[in-house]
Amino acid sequence: MVMVVLVVRSGFLWSGGGHAAIVSLPTCRRSLRRPWQIATFHRCKLRGEVMPLPPPNSPAKLLRFGVFEVDLTAGELRKNGARLRLQEQPFQVLAVLLENAGRVVTRDDLRQKIWPADTFVDFDHSLNTAVGKIRDVLGDSATSPRFLETLARRGYRFIAPVNGAEGMATLPSDAAAAEERIHPDLHVPIPHRGLVRALFALIQVMYLAFYVSALSHLRDVDRVVTGSLPEWGARVILIATLLTGATGIPLRLYLLSAIAFDFRKLSQTFRRLFPFILAMDQLWAIAPFLLLPNIGIGLALASTAALLYVPFSERTLIRMAYPDGV
Repeated sequence: MVMVVLVVRSGFLWSGGGHAAIVSLPTCRRSLRRPWQIATFHRCKLRGEVMPLPPPNSPAKLLRFGVFEVDLTAGELRKNGARLRLQEQPFQVLAVLLENAGRVVTRDDLRQKIWPADTFVDFDHSLNTAVGKIRDVLGDSATSPRFLETLARRGYRFIAPVNGAEGMATLPSDAAAAEERIHPDLHVPIPHRGLVRALFALIQVMYLAFYVSALSHLRDVDRVVTGSLPEWGARVILIATLLTGATGIPLRLYLLSAIAFDFRKLSQTFRRLFPFILAMDQLWAIAPFLLLPNIGIGLALASTAALLYVPFSERTLIRMAYPDGV
């Protein structure tokens, strides 16, 4: 059904000024020649919806975040004062998220506010497309969001601080926001990404220290394993130390640089590398036994138990820093 949207102006004779109303109604077969007849719906006898616009002298409703500014009255998104192109539907989604900044807006909420019940569209596809366009124009990312966060199976949340026209932040209290920030898959509060990335980087530095120390003291390693194992076993341990140390150093340097430069596809890359990393880390978990004469059996066992868990903690840290999302 084709929709006609008209702007009807009236009131010039009585008030000396003008006001406008947007009239949305289905087209009829008869020719409607007089605009005021359309506005009053007498000729076509069809139902319509009249949405009054604010008067021209009403103050603009501005919401600011970062270098961006949203004019809700004019329906414009600007960056450093320059207007950005954003279609009407994505703009409406952005406006709803900004007005509820810091709170979860469910997909059902967006459906009720933007897509009327009598609208027959593929809602999921339309919403995903609108969210994608918002991220494109803001330069945002689903895997590492700065503005628009996706909460799997729940909805969306605008996570950047938002200021109104008077400079008052519309975000809720930090405690309330922290309560809502739960990882959708791990079911734990989401910590600051900087802390998570720093912990992951420290683990890479720890393994780099292991490899460099073992390779630089290879004779001492040979002496320890030769005195503790059969000749063939000592040879296997020595070869494994050489191979894993030589391959582990570039691997850890890659992971360290990726986390330092915030490589956005690190989650997918780490997932592919994880079987190899797990096997190598389990092998190096027995490294404390090379120091058995110095640290004793108890501390060696405790250190090995902790090192056996480290690759799984690496995977969890990556999932926290780079959550998957739409």
